[in-house]
Amino acid sequence: MIGSVRGKLTFKQAPVIIIECQGVGYEIETPMSTFLDLPPIGAELSLFTHLLVREDAQILYGFATDSERLLFRTLLKISGVGAKMGLGILSAMSVGDFQRCVEYEDTAMLVRIPGIGKKTSERLIIEMRDRIGKMPVAAGTTAITVEHGPCSEAVDALIALGYKPREVNKLVGSLDVDGKSAEDIIRLALRQVVQ
Repeated sequence: MIGSVRGKLTFKQAPVIIIECQGVGYEIETPMSTFLDLPPIGAELSLFTHLLVREDAQILYGFATDSERLLFRTLLKISGVGAKMGLGILSAMSVGDFQRCVEYEDTAMLVRIPGIGKKTSERLIIEMRDRIGKMPVAAGTTAITVEHGPCSEAVDALIALGYKPREVNKLVGSLDVDGKSAEDIIRLALRQVVQ
């Protein structure tokens, strides 16, 4: 297994890059989250990698963080989820955002990703629910964190009040939350409930 690659970036055309290591060029497929943060051609680069061996090909996937690689590997264990869908998920959202979708059963967010329909999003949530909290954290990396802001604070508060995650996502998802405090978002969501 090739766990990481470090060398000179010699080619990049989304989603494929080539990193040259001591005269050998490794062709690597990356999610857009990694691709968009690449240095210019000729710069030194280090990526965490996952080698996928199939009957007809050996494909190397590269990730900027070990958290992305861990999520990718976990997704591959789910029936019906392949490497293409795994890269699609990581291209569309951060690891923390995906964790939040699973935690709050936010199928609407997952359905926005190309190639993921309603049934697939529901299956992802069901199958990832137990796995995402148990994902190991490799040495030298930090645990998966979810970004907190007024919207996520409001969602957490509404769930603490006894509302189901799916109901909360529907309520908050229909609001214009830009520039509003958590308290304002909670008030607006609760007004919708009583109407």
